[in-house]
Amino acid sequence: MSHSVSLIELANHIGAELHLANNDTQNTPITGLSTLVSAGNGQISFLSNSKYRSQLQDSMAQAIILHPDELSHCSRSALVMNNPYIGFAKAAQLLDTTPAAAHEISPHAVIADDVVVGENVKVAANAVIETGVKLGDNVQVGPGCFIGKNAVLGANTKLWANVSIYHDVVLGSDCLIQANTVIGSDGFGYANESGKWIKIPQLGSVIIGDRVEIGASTTIDRGAIDNTILADGVIIDNQCQIAHNVEIGENTAMA
Repeated sequence: MSHSVSLIELANHIGAELHLANNDTQNTPITGLSTLVSAGNGQISFLSNSKYRSQLQDSMAQAIILHPDELSHCSRSALVMNNPYIGFAKAAQLLDTTPAAAHEISPHAVIADDVVVGENVKVAANAVIETGVKLGDNVQVGPGCFIGKNAVLGANTKLWANVSIYHDVVLGSDCLIQANTVIGSDGFGYANESGKWIKIPQLGSVIIGDRVEIGASTTIDRGAIDNTILADGVIIDNQCQIAHNVEIGENTAMA
């Protein structure tokens, strides 16, 4: 469901200077984002690479986020700032229409009696949450998720569908875990005895900081003895494998 913001609200939100054109006013509504080529009435676009300057001339965007050096080439209303791509990112956040992963605590979820549930927690159908789990305020657990014994999810963390969080895993606040990701599965630990593999139980866990985002179908193994650790601000793409006892530092990006 779309919503709108005024040009001046958008400019203030992204930290841009507003230059009006074509009878626009500060209150002209913006309802979405698009490319320079595709944008139309009510949509905002951006120019962050001067090689696309030729598209400015013909763009029908309501307004365009751009660098001061590009303003003289723009005939539309402009939101002028030094880093237009950051402006685009912040505008996209403001106009985001992504739905919640869950809208209530579903009667079809299976939740152990002793689970600690914060305020405004949402759990979708067919999720299973085992004993000892703690869910912070505003956590969203999508359909079909599994959260194992004594796991902890910090405030505002969101799990999309069919995420598996094994026992004792700790997720910080404001994390986003995309569908089908597995966190805390066994590390690949075996000893060889006369040609036969002897499994080494993986006794560590996975500790994840705040503001971590993990793509779909990624696997993060628990540690063998110590923990696998992801620090604050880490972002990981889809279908990555993080092996046991790996430590990833703050604000690392992996793809």
